[in-house]
Amino acid sequence: MRPITVLLADDQPMIRTGFRLILEAEGDIEVVAEAADGREAVAETARHSPDVVLMDIRMPHMDGVEATDLIVRSNPSTHVIILTTFDLDAHVVDALRAGASGFLVKDGPADSLVESIRTVATGDAVLAPRVTRRLLDRFAAMPSDTAPAVPPRLDVLTARELDVLRALARGLSNAEIGEDLGIGETTVKSHVAHILEKFGLRDRVQAVVLAYDCGLVAPRTARPADPG
Repeated sequence: MRPITVLLADDQPMIRTGFRLILEAEGDIEVVAEAADGREAVAETARHSPDVVLMDIRMPHMDGVEATDLIVRSNPSTHVIILTTFDLDAHVVDALRAGASGFLVKDGPADSLVESIRTVATGDAVLAPRVTRRLLDRFAAMPSDTAPAVPPRLDVLTARELDVLRALARGLSNAEIGEDLGIGETTVKSHVAHILEKFGLRDRVQAVVLAYDCGLVAPRTARPADPG
């Protein structure tokens, strides 16, 4: 099988070098390019079409949010992991809304970085459910230029899919959702897939952001709101 291709985007050369050493020690991961700012990241992504971009949130010339938006729009097969120094960076939610598949803290363990890249390369997200809730509870109420002007209609969902979306936004895993709703985990996965398909979403993180943007779940309290 071909290796997972990765682009490293960070304005600090030592950070990029450290990530490269970690990743190139893995037989199934190949670093195909580096970028020192957002503009370079967009250009190098177009040139190499990597499976995953590790994107610093704060860079000169073009930040990670804008670069993520451009990359996701023009390279739908490329998945972006946001890198941040702070585990509750206010710009992270903007990046998730722009299409990032999750975020990692730079000083996290090396094995977490490697496993996150493998996870995202399969089309899944790298935010743990409870981390998703903690992050969005703090920042979902903040105004964002990347938030949709008109929330999508929720009536395209079945009643059960609506229940699952609420549970996702509460930070529950598939197993926890199944237990909460009295259905099997395989059925939960099917409902999640239908939700993503109906709204054209990339992963469950995007579904959580949508739930908050639509007012289905109230920020901070995570109590269900009336979708009508």
